[in-house]
Amino acid sequence: MAEQTKLIALCESSEVNPDLPLHVSAGGAEYAVYNLNGQYYVTQENCTHGPGIMSEGMIMDDEIECPFHQGRFHIPSGQPTFPPCTEPLRTWTVHLIEGKVCIDPDEQRTAP
Repeated sequence: MAEQTKLIALCESSEVNPDLPLHVSAGGAEYAVYNLNGQYYVTQENCTHGPGIMSEGMIMDDEIECPFHQGRFHIPSGQPTFPPCTEPLRTWTVHLIEGKVCIDPDEQRTAP
């Protein structure tokens, strides 16, 4: 029997500004939600290098700059792109359902 996916809705897609990540708390976890040219992405909220909060960072093309130390990550993959970041951000596959940005919080993704 196939395991059932449990999707949770993080926000309405209309809430995600293309220029600013959106902070979302859901199911006891913190997420950053992004809108890049109409494509939605979700990463963990906290930087892997230090106390930076990704939803407070600046989007530069398809990268997010951590406001704490200016390291950068590729938003779609979570991969670090600029020092001092070396560990990738966790990412989730986004499912758009009836205008809502949804994820499976238990999804196990491997880095590309």
